Amino acid sequence: MTVEQPVLRFVICIDNTDYPAALERRKIYQVIPDDRAASHNLLRVIDESGEDYVYPKGYFIPVDFAPSIQEALLRAA
Repeated sequence: MTVEQPVLRFVICIDNTDYPAALERRKIYQVIPDDRAASHNLLRVIDESGEDYVYPKGYFIPVDFAPSIQEALLRAA
C-alpha cells in the first residue's frame, strides 16, 4: 500500500495591507493545510519570516502549478 503525498498548494499575494513586513504583493507563497483556519476564511502560509502564519484568504489568489514546478519551488525555498 502506498501513502499518497499531500497536494502542494501555492498562492500569490495580491494584498498585504495589514502585513507589509510579512507578505509581499505578487509573491508566491506555499499554503499549509489548516482546516480550522479555513473555517474562519483564513489561509496558513509560510511568510517572509520563514514560519507559517494565518492571513485573510482574500489576500491571495490560488495558482495551480504542474508537479515539476511545485517541486522546483520547494527546492528553491
